Amino acid sequence: MADLSDTAKLTAPGAYPGLNVTFHAGGILEVVISNQKTLNSVNDKGHQSLAGIWRDIDAAAGVRAVLIRGEGRGFSSGGDFELIEEMASDFTALARVWREARDLVYNVINCGKPIVSAIHGPCVGAGLAVALLADVSIAAKNARILDGHVGLGVAAGDHAAIIWPLLCGLNKAKYHLMTGESVSGEEAERIGLVSLCVEEDELLDRAWAVTRKLANGSPSAVRWTKYALNNWLRMMGPTFDTSLALEFLGFTGPDIHEGLAARREKREPKFMEDAPI
Repeated sequence: MADLSDTAKLTAPGAYPGLNVTFHAGGILEVVISNQKTLNSVNDKGHQSLAGIWRDIDAAAGVRAVLIRGEGRGFSSGGDFELIEEMASDFTALARVWREARDLVYNVINCGKPIVSAIHGPCVGAGLAVALLADVSIAAKNARILDGHVGLGVAAGDHAAIIWPLLCGLNKAKYHLMTGESVSGEEAERIGLVSLCVEEDELLDRAWAVTRKLANGSPSAVRWTKYALNNWLRMMGPTFDTSLALEFLGFTGPDIHEGLAARREKREPKFMEDAPI
């Protein structure tokens, strides 16, 4: 019998700010990124939640599979402006978010329970990290997958270096991560960035079907297969750590301030003419 205290902790109101968590029959945990006023952007508390919840899910008895999605019109629009401003001006905040960003990636990779992501609309930032690191990623055709780091004036850190080259190849990864050009759900499936692409009105049905299939499988067989396959990602740990360090170094420079101002003013940024190194 499932230890109800574990699932009760996960689903307690306010336990994970920015996330709505529901436990369903069959051992399925549904995690919904929810901040509809800003297209499910992630503030400081939400970022902390996205980083920490996977360790708790891994330890929770009774959870057999996880479905993560975004509420309303999209998956997630990424970190909110206030969080980015705080990181660019406060070293303590920068160090805190660096650790959360590191933990988010490694906690998803090391979570033993299988994870399915259902991606629609904009999918950016920390939300994108979870969406693409999920064991099965299912995108609607209207999904707009975007790693927007370079547009802000910082290196593509988060999850990008650890998984994009493995999913879609180094050349495609370089193109999208260095130009900041978005990827539609259809194109993401074509290049191997996501597992499946479906019509938007079929997205949740397909995601739930896959999640149920994983939940109904042999827990040891499914989880141990995931563990072995994720060694491909663990081998890329040093590359990921470097990319994350360079991203956060960028938050101490001038380009992040110009990139953020350009986003707010909806104009093209005017970055430095050259890099110092």
